[in-house]
Amino acid sequence: MQCGLTLTAKEVKEKRCRECITNPPHFDETYCLDRYDGRLQPALHQLKYQRRLACAHGLASAWNALLAKGLITARADYLLPVPLSQEKLCARGFNQSWELARRIDCDKHIRKNPHILKRHHHAQHQANENRANRQTAIKDMFYINLQYQAQIESASVIVFDDVMTSGATLNEIARVLKDNGVSRVINWVVLRTLRPSQRSEHV
Repeated sequence: MQCGLTLTAKEVKEKRCRECITNPPHFDETYCLDRYDGRLQPALHQLKYQRRLACAHGLASAWNALLAKGLITARADYLLPVPLSQEKLCARGFNQSWELARRIDCDKHIRKNPHILKRHHHAQHQANENRANRQTAIKDMFYINLQYQAQIESASVIVFDDVMTSGATLNEIARVLKDNGVSRVINWVVLRTLRPSQRSEHV
């Protein structure tokens, strides 16, 4: 599936949700471990907001047990975590996406690298913004480390994130990667939020 949302019966034939058909994202595929309001959410919150790095081991172990085997044949050149700005990284002390990404199992030929993608600092918190506001706020927020620019040309890249909400962040990253010559962008995400109608079904 392109954006990782559970498809409705009418969308199964196209293998994409209505939004992806109407406004195709820059990324090509998305794979998610679980929904955001599922059993893994507390562990992720403890990792991000209470700095409990032990939760990274647990979440990565869940990924390796449930999803890694199905993705082990994924063909890609790089696995890149969604970056934090230098200011946010200093404040938190670690990038949770990298702490998870570096612990997951993947093909030995896929190079994990936390230095290729960079992010400008933005003080405004995005968690409660709607899709349109997220897209506006995130535009031009990411850039490529010039040291690696030539290496990613024509490459296939996996972008790893802890949570996918509206998809605006991952879509902007995919745009930047493809503008810099990347041929294919795949998202690997630990938790994916559901559509409003689907959330009520899983309460």
